[in-house]
Amino acid sequence: MYMREELDVLIVGAGISGIAAGYYLDKRCPGLRWRIVEARESLGGTWDLFRYPGVRSDSDMYTLGYRFRPWRGEKAIADGAEILQYLKATAHEFGIDKRIHFQQRVRQITWSSAQTRWTVAIEPSGGERYQLRCKFLFMCTGYYRYDRGYSPDWPGMEAFQGQVLHPQFWRSDLDLAGKRVVVIGSGATAVTLVPALARAGAEVTMLQRSPSYIVSMASRDELALRLQARLPLWLSAKLTRWRLILRGIIQYRFARSKPDQARAAILDGVRSELGDDYDIKRHFNPRYPPWDQRVCLVPDGDLFKAMREGKVTIVTDHIQRFDEAGIVLESGQRLPADIIVTATGLVMRILHGLRILVDDEEIALGETYSYKGVMYSGLPNLASAFGYTNASWTLRAELVCEYVCRLLKHMQRHGYAQCTPRLSGDMQSAAFVDFTSGYVQRALPNLPKQGARHPWKLYQNYLRDILSLRYGRLHDGSLEWR
Repeated sequence: MYMREELDVLIVGAGISGIAAGYYLDKRCPGLRWRIVEARESLGGTWDLFRYPGVRSDSDMYTLGYRFRPWRGEKAIADGAEILQYLKATAHEFGIDKRIHFQQRVRQITWSSAQTRWTVAIEPSGGERYQLRCKFLFMCTGYYRYDRGYSPDWPGMEAFQGQVLHPQFWRSDLDLAGKRVVVIGSGATAVTLVPALARAGAEVTMLQRSPSYIVSMASRDELALRLQARLPLWLSAKLTRWRLILRGIIQYRFARSKPDQARAAILDGVRSELGDDYDIKRHFNPRYPPWDQRVCLVPDGDLFKAMREGKVTIVTDHIQRFDEAGIVLESGQRLPADIIVTATGLVMRILHGLRILVDDEEIALGETYSYKGVMYSGLPNLASAFGYTNASWTLRAELVCEYVCRLLKHMQRHGYAQCTPRLSGDMQSAAFVDFTSGYVQRALPNLPKQGARHPWKLYQNYLRDILSLRYGRLHDGSLEWR
């Protein structure tokens, strides 16, 4: 393995976070040598990977879009192809795409305190492994595995004579017209996929073990469009962005402080779509309070519309086994199927599942604590972008990028070569992500912890993060400077 070059900053990942990182480094830290390495053959991350029917944003585009390049599309809830085109246009407009090296998979990162450098082992597609050195490593790799989704191993799966596939690996040549399709799952992927399959001519059953909260949202924000038509783009974008940010914060705080009232309001919305005779309690009333898991959005009530038209049926039950023609449920009901889609979740992981060594000692990420949701205890000169669970990913990703630039400029100005979060004394730990979703619970042993107080606690609050990441003190007693 040979050494290729040395950089000031290496960004890993060319999705939403990686493009934002490139923009902010270029604008706020001019003169630094940086590049982006991306394991796949194209930029876009999630929005290039997911190709299943109906794939779309599950938050509004005015906050999922960048602050530095506002969303100009007509849809507030955009489909995957539109989002990918927006990301490509953004990367091209600011020259970020010229700094991306594709099909370069990072395998291991090694820190040397003597050299104050990361050595990054990279495996190019079809080429010889090589190394890069960098002073600072910025991980923008998202939060799940791209090469594997999660599917339980149900009894009798091998007996099923039809097709079984996971949405993460959709087949573009799949013929859906007239087919009986069972979609297993009740999360964001399932509620996105089901009405799209119905529009493609399939007879769809959504099979869920337990319900999720589902809220209808207009696919167009008419107020945002009126402001855009009457005001300069920078002003209309700022007003719309802040309106939606504050609305989201208020709705989330209401749901967490008054869960019974929030539940009732959500179920009233479902009842207005499906009528009083529908069994809302069985199929749309989760066991957990609102926002213990992410609330699912359906644009213009498309899922409910497909149900009213008789194209979609929801079944709430447990799977006993598969057989050659479909699924047998614990209630004894059989669901015949030509195609079964396992929309059963992602395999969550942070920092791409890399092997991490610090001065020849291997670091288990699950034993570290998250510092401001950006860095990790005991890992020098390393940051990662992780978005919100209760709002748009981009909102927090941009704040993290701004914070990293503040950090780098401070290190340059004062001659520091290394900054490392250090946890002093005992601290009560909590889960890195406080969701009860299966994909989170399965991953918890391998995720960093969070602490009980600032700056080791994640608050999932944009206003609080602005104060902490954009304006908070860098010398706060938890960062060790050398």
